[in-house]
Amino acid sequence: MAKSKGNSVDRRNFLKIAAGSAAALVANAPRASAQENSAHPSQEQMSVAARKVGAPTMESATETLAGNPYTQGMAAFVSGLRYEQIPEEVIDRIKLLILDSLGCAIYGADLEWSLILMRTLQQLDSSKSCGVWGTSLRLSAPHAALVNGTLVHGFELDDIHRLGVMHVGAVTLPSLLAVSEIRPGITGRDFLTAAVAGYEIGPRVGKCMGEEHIGQGWHSAATVGVFSSAAAAAAALRLSKEQTVHALGIAGTQSAGLMAAQYGSMVLRMHTGRSAQSGLYGGLLAANGFTGIVNIFESDYGGFCTTFSRSHDRFNLAELTAGLGTRFETMQVSLKFYSCVSSNHTTLDAIRAIRARRPFSIDEVDHIVVHGSQVTVDHVGWKYRPAGISAAQLNLPFCVATLLLDGNVFVDQFTALKIVDPVRIALADKVKVVADPDIMARGSEFRQMVRAEVFLKDGTVLAETVEAPRGSERNFASKADVVAKFENLAGHVIPAAQAAAIREAVLNLETLPDASRLAHLLMKQ
Repeated sequence: MAKSKGNSVDRRNFLKIAAGSAAALVANAPRASAQENSAHPSQEQMSVAARKVGAPTMESATETLAGNPYTQGMAAFVSGLRYEQIPEEVIDRIKLLILDSLGCAIYGADLEWSLILMRTLQQLDSSKSCGVWGTSLRLSAPHAALVNGTLVHGFELDDIHRLGVMHVGAVTLPSLLAVSEIRPGITGRDFLTAAVAGYEIGPRVGKCMGEEHIGQGWHSAATVGVFSSAAAAAAALRLSKEQTVHALGIAGTQSAGLMAAQYGSMVLRMHTGRSAQSGLYGGLLAANGFTGIVNIFESDYGGFCTTFSRSHDRFNLAELTAGLGTRFETMQVSLKFYSCVSSNHTTLDAIRAIRARRPFSIDEVDHIVVHGSQVTVDHVGWKYRPAGISAAQLNLPFCVATLLLDGNVFVDQFTALKIVDPVRIALADKVKVVADPDIMARGSEFRQMVRAEVFLKDGTVLAETVEAPRGSERNFASKADVVAKFENLAGHVIPAAQAAAIREAVLNLETLPDASRLAHLLMKQ
């Protein structure tokens, strides 16, 4: 039960806590720097003292430890959230987001890197507690979460929270479905509630860190993703606020993921899986009394924010609890309709719009210039060299060339032959990505904004500006589009009847008496 100054608060008033009391909790903390904590006793010292003199246990000690108001505010939200408090539009949206992620995962089940990961884990793990989606394989809960998180992100098809710079479903759903299998009886309503908890927490951490986080070379889906996973697991396990503080602290210290993985490695796909696994560990360990870093966000030395930003001021702690319970980040998650990194989508939309307005052939193109943010330049604007499918999917010039040649950038466009196609590579060499001061001056909300210019050999210049791609929070997909994408992807791996059963289960999740039914449906029959 959420508490403020020792007084119990009725669950019915939880949103007031999240929007009001949690705000008051952080009112006196600095906006963009960590709290000093060097004078505070360690957790082990406090635990020993508690055993010796009958002092409060570590659970209650988390409330009295100064310097963690943001961590406590997030934990209060996660532990207190109930289905009835979630707006109907958020419930409708989260079901579509879940369906999209599951379609991505099922498609990913037959990919080369997914099969290598599964074979490796089978050699290590004879447990059968949780299923691997789109397969008949069962593994231990942590290993299933690792694989399933990898499957969702397996082909650059999964969702993105643009401001939080993270893939939310890939890190949230694997730990949540693992909990539903090892703790049967979680209702569909509770499953949806836990999913919303995960979708709300991770993006806020991403917004706290800002776009500079990925600019420094961290893969945000992996580093920030652990908090979405831990929040979902904690909510499904019905952890207390104090236990949730520890779940976040256990997950946060496991954060890892380097963006150099984008240059052709298979391990890029596994980053989200590791985040899902780390968050699951956080929830399960905290449920059994294991303790974590209770001021994971606020700690001045070795905290998540100070360490990953290499600073005391290049982050905004206020973003962690801003609007909790009243403004839902779930509504800001975007879906992908190109099978490539989200930073490429605005340019692809711009090129499509230009070509629809004034058709041109490949032979007419002299060169193309894409004006965008510095993050876009660094993240996707590098010179393309064939080094694997992930390198192709994360390279903007290659994706532009692919769109011009094939008319689409989806799963069929990334094959072993196409990524080394000399015609495609030569066309990619005609695409230049440059930083635009005017776009960067508009702030992180416009990180993916571009102005694409196509220079034809006859001197014609065709231009288009796109602020946010189709499928984004500003232009979210219709239910029919989401269902069509799911059925397309799932149809590569499972029968149409099974895909239909999954679709109906997800779109009617609130009616399921036991969410483990969904986990069963995801297995190959």
